[in-house]
Amino acid sequence: MKKNTLELLTNIIKDSLNELNLQFKDEDIYLDLPQDNRFGDLSTNVALRFSKQLKKPPQEVGKIIIETVKKHLEKCVLKDLIKDIKIEGAGFINFYFNESYFHDHIKSVIKEGKESLKPGLGNGKKVLIEFVSANPTGPLSVAHARQAVVGDCLGNILKFVGFNVSKEYYLNDEGNQINILGRSVELRMKELLGEKESFPEDHYQGEYIYEIAQEIIDKKLEVKDFREFASDYILHIIKEELEDFGVEFDCWYSQKELGKSGKIESYIEELKKKGYVYEQDGAFWLKSTDFGDDKDRVIIKSDGSYTYLAPDIAYHQEKFKRGFEWLINLWGPDHHGYISRLKASIAAFGHNPKALDVIIVQLATIFREGKPVQMSTRRGQYITLREVLDEVGRDASRYFFVMRKTNSHLDFDLDVAKKQTSENPVFYVQYAHARICGILRSSPEKINADIIDFSLLKEKEELELEKKLCQFSNVLNICLKTQDPFMITVYLQELAEDFHKFYDLHRVLGQDKALTMARLGLLEATRIVISCGLDLLAVASPETM
Repeated sequence: MKKNTLELLTNIIKDSLNELNLQFKDEDIYLDLPQDNRFGDLSTNVALRFSKQLKKPPQEVGKIIIETVKKHLEKCVLKDLIKDIKIEGAGFINFYFNESYFHDHIKSVIKEGKESLKPGLGNGKKVLIEFVSANPTGPLSVAHARQAVVGDCLGNILKFVGFNVSKEYYLNDEGNQINILGRSVELRMKELLGEKESFPEDHYQGEYIYEIAQEIIDKKLEVKDFREFASDYILHIIKEELEDFGVEFDCWYSQKELGKSGKIESYIEELKKKGYVYEQDGAFWLKSTDFGDDKDRVIIKSDGSYTYLAPDIAYHQEKFKRGFEWLINLWGPDHHGYISRLKASIAAFGHNPKALDVIIVQLATIFREGKPVQMSTRRGQYITLREVLDEVGRDASRYFFVMRKTNSHLDFDLDVAKKQTSENPVFYVQYAHARICGILRSSPEKINADIIDFSLLKEKEELELEKKLCQFSNVLNICLKTQDPFMITVYLQELAEDFHKFYDLHRVLGQDKALTMARLGLLEATRIVISCGLDLLAVASPETM
């Protein structure tokens, strides 16, 4: 909905609930878009939520809340914009806005452009999004690609709605996997030079290992540390791939440098002093059960080496030390069990564990010719990000990777992503933008929102398109609450569909001048909103196709 409307109306609902002495958490009170637009423009389930607390049916609770809300609306600027409030269905309170509300919104979009679409929700709060963070042991896979685009788009959305966002890649540039990488390259180099060496099953067997080894041979390089050379080589590839994918990081944070700094030892000592680390069987354990974990966790093994948790504890404390108030990590599905122990370590240092949100990004399956492509990371038999980029391009790659909820498995059909037809979702949205640009270029009229009479828009398809435009800010709010950019793609598909329906049924140019101008204004607002949505996904908004 229009900028600030959502916040104002949400606050009115909260004030009404407080007046009725109902107990609630602020984050539990929100407005949503009705699944069916016949049931208003905004909806809330508070009547259902408080039915049990009041020991009354939802319909009765809804009537009580509506009366209180109406009383508060009389003191608010929204009072002339909301024409009706109804309790409907199972007990949803639905808000119906006046047509003037939608007309005013279109005018502000035309006059102020994308700035008018910013909800202003973040208030400059410092957020650190850490994502991808793949070991530099091979090219990025499609699993990494999905994490990359989800994290990048989420960062774009948070920045757009008013947060101070930094994007970070945590570089796992030391440890056993790096040791195996170095040994893999060294063995392949010896093989290429004619030496007979057995190659262990647990070593990296992809073609890229041969390429690194051949590079050393061809350039007659004197490599003192195969681990460092190989990881640096692959890191260069990863950075190039991400740049071509449109993903940029504000910081690359090195685990190796963290280890050299002495901060891991320092933070563990601090936990010992607080009484949250104890020794048992020669190992040191974090008392994570004190903070809700199901068992205590080893941070220093009996041989004196660190578990994965030790550097992660230090790394996350450094995030807070750098001034970040909200930490967001994007992890693969195999890391789900790791969340509770990391949150426990945050709580042990006195931070609110809710300051860390971990988003589990489910895997993606690549389909070609209707069949899934089989993948094995260790053997190097997998579709890489580079292959997807080369085959379908940046725009389709980015769009397709966020077309499903982050917590759902994604099927990525390469054949569909290459189609230049409405069957391809990104083509369908981009074509809507290009089609509008073509119409606007054909018109000799200059669009002046101040003199356009939008009340002339009376056709069903015009009104549906107009209402859809007003939903953009609410969609951004949903993305914020769910920490998932997925809803942007859903919204853009629906907006493009509403535009195509309108334009296929109604002429824009050649009508009465006043009606022509109203329709041109409607299309200009649609163009701006589509372009803004695609910008947040870092997908191009072509003017011709």
